[in-house]
Amino acid sequence: MTMSIQLSASFALLALVLSLADAYDPSPLQDICVGVAEPHNALFVNGMFCKNPSLATADDFLFSGLQVPRSTANPVGSTVTPVFAAQLPGLNTLGISMVRIDFGIGGLNPPHTHPRGTEILLVLEGTLYVGFVTSNQLNNTFFEKVLHPGDVFVFPIGMIHFQLNVGKTNAVAIAGLSSQNPGVITVANALFNAKPPISPEVLAKGFQVDEKLVETLQKKLWYYN
Repeated sequence: MTMSIQLSASFALLALVLSLADAYDPSPLQDICVGVAEPHNALFVNGMFCKNPSLATADDFLFSGLQVPRSTANPVGSTVTPVFAAQLPGLNTLGISMVRIDFGIGGLNPPHTHPRGTEILLVLEGTLYVGFVTSNQLNNTFFEKVLHPGDVFVFPIGMIHFQLNVGKTNAVAIAGLSSQNPGVITVANALFNAKPPISPEVLAKGFQVDEKLVETLQKKLWYYN
């Protein structure tokens, strides 16, 4: 292999590593960084203060109760139980998290996006219709699938996606996310329940609908999942 080819290969590998390193949560520079609310004797890292590592206990890395079904008695018929760094402090700086999603019959996890994380979904019970939409770059291509227990589906980072229970029973899914705090932007909430409100003229022109319809949607009591 010539020197120029070696250099080209090295630069290509470096570019790949840097792109991966910049795509998700920063890599930790210590073994553990248990998140704490109080700054006393702590260091602010990655959005949370870090407990003195010598004071950490096994309980800092434990979350219990994810096996318990949650009520889906709400307007969308689903409930998300997050296990982010806020709920499991030991996740701080580790770049991962998870959620449990309970669906009633016909329940929907409304169209939403995670600005800081890719989601991988595993169906445990029931039948889910899922899908995501790509950006304008790929002409807003829609990928959809019906999932059964044991099926796994991935939603790329930042893509708008949803899950709908199309079975005759309740459904349960577990999802992993590539961030300790992936964030959630529910599309309807963000557009029609913004504070202060987005101008009805903007939304009416954006959706090509009447302003009165926009004003009606803005008056609804939106459910936050």
